[in-house]
Amino acid sequence: MNTPLFIIDAFAGKAYSGNPAAVCLLKHPVDEAFMLKTAAEMNLSETAFLWPENDGYRLRWFTPKVEVNLCGHATLASAHILWEVGLLDPEVEARFYTRSGLLRASRADDLISLYFPPYELKSSPTIPALIEALGITEENVVETMLYADNVLVRLDQESLVRELSPDFGALSRLEERAFAVTAESSIEGIDCVSRFFAPKMGVNEDPVTGSAHTALAPFWASRLNRTQLTAYQASERGGLLQLEVSKDQIKMSGRAITIVSGELHVKP
Repeated sequence: MNTPLFIIDAFAGKAYSGNPAAVCLLKHPVDEAFMLKTAAEMNLSETAFLWPENDGYRLRWFTPKVEVNLCGHATLASAHILWEVGLLDPEVEARFYTRSGLLRASRADDLISLYFPPYELKSSPTIPALIEALGITEENVVETMLYADNVLVRLDQESLVRELSPDFGALSRLEERAFAVTAESSIEGIDCVSRFFAPKMGVNEDPVTGSAHTALAPFWASRLNRTQLTAYQASERGGLLQLEVSKDQIKMSGRAITIVSGELHVKP
């Protein structure tokens, strides 16, 4: 029997928006090389692989080049598929065992909520090579933060975030793994905008990045003195995230749309 394989637009209000993720539904663990080759073949920012484990599912995420520790949009896509194909009843919580620990997802109508631990943010001096690679000036940078192996840069103008045209080669040569660039939004109903660049991981620009918002959510909650936020990722496809911040948890909500359903004919 062939392996079910799907492409889902996550954090999407309509088809062909948000961030597309491939989801591979397996019955048992498979070789890591198989997952990496499949992710490279799919050539999306992330491909998710899941199979039953304990009272939930083991979930692993791969870019076309590497396995990653956390991926929000592919987690949302995975939960969406489990409910859509009937492997989980709509009222049953999805539970995923991952490199980042146990992750949960719940559903209310067509809105899916994910629950993540927040990233710890540490203040950093301005990084001159990063400023040059982004094509901005030091005067544009309000503050720089580090989280995990990534950098968060707050700019003074929303328009700068939207208009960035980075030197991806220069970004890939920097020590840090990936870069979230953000600004407060002037648009009614939107609190912050961001873009996310990870050329070192094989993804020049990620359309909508759930994992980055586990850092962006507490960052903006503290700056805006709010616990509920609406965030927009200003990539070409664009995506909207509803965020709720508490001391120990980020609740991240969005919608998902199945674009492709099919089968993988290569045996794992």
